[in-house]
Amino acid sequence: MPDTPAPQRLMEVEIKLAFMEDMVEQLNELVFRQQQQIDALARELARVREQSAQGPAAPASLRDEIPPHY
Repeated sequence: MPDTPAPQRLMEVEIKLAFMEDMVEQLNELVFRQQQQIDALARELARVREQSAQGPAAPASLRDEIPPHY
């Protein structure tokens, strides 16, 4: 780079900066989507904890219930 003229070096720096800005934007979008997934999982975990705190769930139908002699 020391042998290249200043305008060309400036252009190379601007190109690298443009690629870096694009990469930062992509990473920002990725982090945003991951945070949405984390929030959804946290809500689901809270829902499951709430259900488990209420005690065992009733069987959906009599066929799902195990007879007492088992």
